[in-house]
Amino acid sequence: MPHKHNAARRHHIGKMKFRVTNWAEYEAGLRRRGSLTLWVTPEALIGWAAPRRKTRGGQPRYCDLAIETTLMLGMVFGLRLRQSEGLLSSVLDMMGLGLPVPDHTTLSRRARTWEPSARSNDQQHVADGPVHVLVDSTGLQIYGAGQWLEEKHGANSRRGWRKLHLAVDADSGEIIAHSLTNQEVGDASKLEPLLDQIDEEIDQFTADGAYDGTPTYDAVLLHSPGARVVIPPRSNAVERPNAQACCQRDDHIASMQIDGRLTWQTSTGYGKRALVETAMGRYKGAIGPRLRARSFRAQQTEATIGVTILNRMLACGRPKSVRCETSAPATK
Repeated sequence: MPHKHNAARRHHIGKMKFRVTNWAEYEAGLRRRGSLTLWVTPEALIGWAAPRRKTRGGQPRYCDLAIETTLMLGMVFGLRLRQSEGLLSSVLDMMGLGLPVPDHTTLSRRARTWEPSARSNDQQHVADGPVHVLVDSTGLQIYGAGQWLEEKHGANSRRGWRKLHLAVDADSGEIIAHSLTNQEVGDASKLEPLLDQIDEEIDQFTADGAYDGTPTYDAVLLHSPGARVVIPPRSNAVERPNAQACCQRDDHIASMQIDGRLTWQTSTGYGKRALVETAMGRYKGAIGPRLRARSFRAQQTEATIGVTILNRMLACGRPKSVRCETSAPATK
């Protein structure tokens, strides 16, 4: 029988609808995201040129702030290195500032050695207490030898990609930790570097089944002993009476066996994990689904600046939505 033949007799789950309560403020924030209003502080003017190095080697002309500013403008407006150089040069000329602009070759070279400044790591939203951390990873395309062979000779080859690991604050939506790795790296193996970037105490840690296992529970509880870990166990998971560090995992297994997976998701608040999926969608929508840099170190720099841009955009305006009440469907 066709799929739609029995559609009238099937159980329909209505789509959830939300209403934005701060639409005027959020709309003004969306306009600010596209504004080309720049300002340069006196500290930036003084520190635009790199300090003279005391070790052997060539003297850098630009500080890391100048490199970061040029790369950030290019990523915001989707420009290549040459166009980014031209954009910043024209903006500085209109501002009447006689500052030199890094050329595209300097940007490409310095991106491999760039280190994030303290200003780049500052969080836009400071948590008042323990945070609810959501962790997941997504893939970003890269242009490598496989893509070149396919375009040049039409040969079928395996495309390479990088894996971007994100840790998101469930309350503010801000990306509080990130890491870019190769495609072979597992999700759970990069959990400790992510937790090392989080200074706040963790109230709840939520992740998908890829992070299920004793090492994940140990790493989270080592960072925050009182944290609540919410990870769905595998379908064939069994309780381990002698386990001490994973006693929470045993509770999840028992709860699923008694009440079912859907009830467990509702009781533990596992549905908030969708917010980290939203953050990954924002990254691919605003920054792009692929990395432009060729070297791995420059790609890590690109990902770090992309995360900083998303947090700045989030600070401009964030919608506050509430779920609309849906009326029950009429029964015959």
